[in-house]
Amino acid sequence: MTEVTTTTGLDELWPLLRRHTQARIGLGRSGPALPTRHRLGLQSAHAAARDAVHSPFEPDAVAAGLAGMPTVRVRSAAGDRLTYLQRPDLGRRLDPVDRAHLPAGDWDVVFVVGDGLSSRAVHEHAAAVVRATAARLPDWSVAPVVLAEQARVALGDDIAHAMGTALVVVLIGERPGMSAADSLGAYLTHRPVPGVTTDADRNCLSNIRPPRGLDYETAAGKLAALMGRARELGRTGVDLKDESDHGEAIGRVL
Repeated sequence: MTEVTTTTGLDELWPLLRRHTQARIGLGRSGPALPTRHRLGLQSAHAAARDAVHSPFEPDAVAAGLAGMPTVRVRSAAGDRLTYLQRPDLGRRLDPVDRAHLPAGDWDVVFVVGDGLSSRAVHEHAAAVVRATAARLPDWSVAPVVLAEQARVALGDDIAHAMGTALVVVLIGERPGMSAADSLGAYLTHRPVPGVTTDADRNCLSNIRPPRGLDYETAAGKLAALMGRARELGRTGVDLKDESDHGEAIGRVL
């Protein structure tokens, strides 16, 4: 006996499922192609992703959001956006002139706010995350916030090494996709050494972008917990796990 099915049930189900994911599911078709509204939606998302990558960094806007916290401005060795996109290695190194002007001190942590691949994410979210995290560190000495242009994650290694800080937190715009162009990442590294420290030595919180991603208070709580445990263990990366949903961050001593 041949089973006969209809699409009526699925047509009713897809809208319910789409409420719980940003993935493009059950879009249907118009002839051999997507329906016009979904095709236009994809084109809009692609344009937003391109704009996020190429929009210029505005450090003044970030500094205004930090409400009185001292800031320092630096650039990477990538002199312009095209060079930054074509030469990732240069985005990981400080401009030599700016390195010479960085202050040095006996600080526990430095926050680095870098444009990365989405200046939009940084403009919208970074200052709030820095402020919420710093508020959870009453007994920490916090260095001036470094605002970095044409920055990759590893630029924080060079900055922390030059300033003499024990920990560096890099808040940076993540690579935009077709579902999100404003996602902020936070990367925590203990005692980084430029050119030696690898991604395995870092902890990362990603998709910070309320209301569709991690909210500021949750991100700050997780980050502060990781920072506290990193200071106790003297390391970050694969040996430090985020267990803040269960009350704390834990680490494995080898």
